[in-house]
Amino acid sequence: METKYYLVDKEHPDKRILAEAADILRRGGLVAFPTETVYGLGANGLDAQAAARIYAAKGRPSDNPLILHIADSGDVALLARRIPANAAALMARYWPGPLTIVLDRTDVVPDAVTGGLSTVAVRLPASTVARELIRLAGVPVAAPSANTSGRPSPTTAQAVLADLSGRIDAVLDAGPCDIGVESTVVDCTTPVPTLLRPGGITLEMLLETLGEVELDSALAESTATPRSPGMKYTHYAPAAPMTLVEGAGAAAMVRRKVTEALAAGWRVGAVVSAETAALLPSAVVKAVYGPRDDAAAIAANLYQALRHFDACPVDVIYAEGITESGLGLAVMNRLRKAAGYRILQA
Repeated sequence: METKYYLVDKEHPDKRILAEAADILRRGGLVAFPTETVYGLGANGLDAQAAARIYAAKGRPSDNPLILHIADSGDVALLARRIPANAAALMARYWPGPLTIVLDRTDVVPDAVTGGLSTVAVRLPASTVARELIRLAGVPVAAPSANTSGRPSPTTAQAVLADLSGRIDAVLDAGPCDIGVESTVVDCTTPVPTLLRPGGITLEMLLETLGEVELDSALAESTATPRSPGMKYTHYAPAAPMTLVEGAGAAAMVRRKVTEALAAGWRVGAVVSAETAALLPSAVVKAVYGPRDDAAAIAANLYQALRHFDACPVDVIYAEGITESGLGLAVMNRLRKAAGYRILQA
């Protein structure tokens, strides 16, 4: 199929363009659209066949649940049987924004969206384009990241087209996403709210609002039954095997490892801070994610850095880890998955 391309203003999108894209969604089609986190691949979230098209286009396993995006906080009542007090507190504080909340689902939500689970993941995005598109569609929009399954998530429309051109109906281009990593996911069906995926709403922010938050063990490894998008399968992988170096001595170990790999005759890539990049040999293919102490900049640049090796082929990649405070927890979660948990402790 031919993928239609629409250029829209991030803050003041053309309503006629969004209406045309919304009509595609209502008719069961697939539209990639920007959010403040990453580009999502949207379909009618109440249509099981439309949801199945998402899985087919991405090559995504059908037991990996999808997030339902809504245009107004009141729309959650259609999808959730109840809203616990802790969930209500999170919605009041962080919606619209990069926060997904897992709740007990109603019967209106298809199994194709939830992976057969009794829960549903719901988000109210901050993006003007996303909210207006959903409002015009008149239905909740199921939307995982708009990339081929396992690849780095797209933060630009160009990255969407690199993976999905000809496989989806349309893409809305509103420029680069602001945050750059997927939404935080919190399960509010558990006795204590459980952080399933770190993102733009940090653990520290959640603790400030809720007082108590548990960390799901799947933050460190995959599980048999994922309760949230992105918890089971390999994600974010660049085009060559990557090893993540963690710890206080990460920068020094990355330098040593790339030097050894070059000496062995390998084509070597490095996903590193600006400070480390300046010290690496010129023969190394460098993807700089930003200043070492700026987790927000690193998050915004991370997926583009991982995609850098699509155009600059290498045999092996070494990545420099960062401190896990604040947004650093989300960055390290994505780097570990991108490395397939090939990790060296420095």
